[in-house]
Amino acid sequence: MTQVLLNENEGIESIRRFKRQVSRAGILADVKKRRYFETPQEKRKRKAVAARRKKQFY
Repeated sequence: MTQVLLNENEGIESIRRFKRQVSRAGILADVKKRRYFETPQEKRKRKAVAARRKKQFY
């Protein structure tokens, strides 16, 4: 779980630190991915497309 502990006299900087930690942890990407149900067929198709893209660049 991502959390930011506030120190005394700390203001808006803590929000920036929280946003940075959330983005590094990949929480928002995971939430967006799980927003809708994905059938097993859709998962396979998405993974195949990602593999093709990755192979194309290497």
